[in-house]
Amino acid sequence: MKSMSRRLLVAVPSAAVGALALTLVAGAVAHAVPLTPHQTPFPCGQTWTGSTRGSHTPSTRSIDFNRAGDEGDAVVASASGIVAKADSVSTRSYGHHVVIDHGNGESSIYAHLDKVLVTTGQYVDQGAMLGTVGNTGNSRGAHLHFEQRAGKQVVAAAFGGVPFAYGSTVSTNCVDVPIAGDFTGDGAAEVAVFRRAPQSTFVLNHPAGAQVVRFGSATDEPLIGDWDGNGVADLGLRRPKASKFLLRGAAGVVKVRYGVRSDRALVGDWDGNGIDEVGVHRPSTATFHQRLADGSTVAVPLGTPTTCRSRATGTATVRPTSASSTRRAPCSPCGPPMPAGWPGPSRSSSAPRATSPSSATGTATGSATSGCGRRRLLSSRRDARSVPSPRLRRPPAWRSPPSSSGSPGAERRLRQASRDRAGGARRPWGWSARTCVHHRPGGGRRPPSRAGRPAS
Repeated sequence: MKSMSRRLLVAVPSAAVGALALTLVAGAVAHAVPLTPHQTPFPCGQTWTGSTRGSHTPSTRSIDFNRAGDEGDAVVASASGIVAKADSVSTRSYGHHVVIDHGNGESSIYAHLDKVLVTTGQYVDQGAMLGTVGNTGNSRGAHLHFEQRAGKQVVAAAFGGVPFAYGSTVSTNCVDVPIAGDFTGDGAAEVAVFRRAPQSTFVLNHPAGAQVVRFGSATDEPLIGDWDGNGVADLGLRRPKASKFLLRGAAGVVKVRYGVRSDRALVGDWDGNGIDEVGVHRPSTATFHQRLADGSTVAVPLGTPTTCRSRATGTATVRPTSASSTRRAPCSPCGPPMPAGWPGPSRSSSAPRATSPSSATGTATGSATSGCGRRRLLSSRRDARSVPSPRLRRPPAWRSPPSSSGSPGAERRLRQASRDRAGGARRPWGWSARTCVHHRPGGGRRPPSRAGRPAS
């Protein structure tokens, strides 16, 4: 009896510990389920097949979506949020991809894209077009690699609150986009919605009852403007994939190709003639491009380029060199925006480039440079902020040891080595010592620190 009592006393705590462990595990699993109300990352009504495999990286919970002839098809946001990353240059791993931050530590990833149509820092609504299906990065055929994450953990995907069962699914990403305008011309605005569907519709709240106007497709962005100056709001669309505006008026639909794919559409009466015109905002250069009635363009730089923002400071500006001069600081390809007067690579220009009327339809203008768009997260313990960091080659000055041949290049290298040995200024915080050529005032270029080479 005594031994039985001992066994019972031992068994009860063991059961309690087991129950506690099950509770903790269940709690951990429940915490990993996303709170974000995701929908399938494809336009309303489309049918796609989702699959995974045992060797699927980074997790078997990732989904590879396919359908016949899917290369170039639209990929849309599964839920609203802020674009945390928009990579249109990578050729490794995810390739061209977009990461959306949905808040609460949750995010979604859209990988192996062909085209990326959004920019970092941009807000996107559920159902907004992010890019097109592609075959970039570590991919063996066109498809969309999709993940839902809670923190850094890939979790089992759920769409419409229902866990996803791998296989064929029909997208129910059919959301309404709220808009408003004076659709009757009585001086008072009425509310309306743009309903994303294979054949999208505008539903206008007229005083006499709801009016349904069929116009556009699920990936279009709705616009409202007075295109003919009669005081009545007209309907419009912007088609991101084609950089095209479709303006619906009494005389029919007028098509205007303007801007680039990643621009954000605007409407306004830029010249005060009572007729609204289209325009775009280019986040990468923080420039507004206003299209006038005669087809010319007025460019207005305002704000901070998304490619030059620093998580530490939030801005990228410099103090003017004189009371009458102001200019935006250029991005440094190897780190934070460089103060005026610092030497830099030839690819970076310290002065804004001129803007022409035709520039809004093609390449980006402004002070952002080609080396500003690439970012990576430093693994340094001192600093984990994101900075632009293209993979620059080793400077030619260090391909061979300095010699005393008397050539200008050799003399320059000897002077640089002497300055480094004398102890120059240290590298600014957060700069990568492995991939970048560093710049400092009065010291010229500083190479990566390696064995056998001068280093501070």
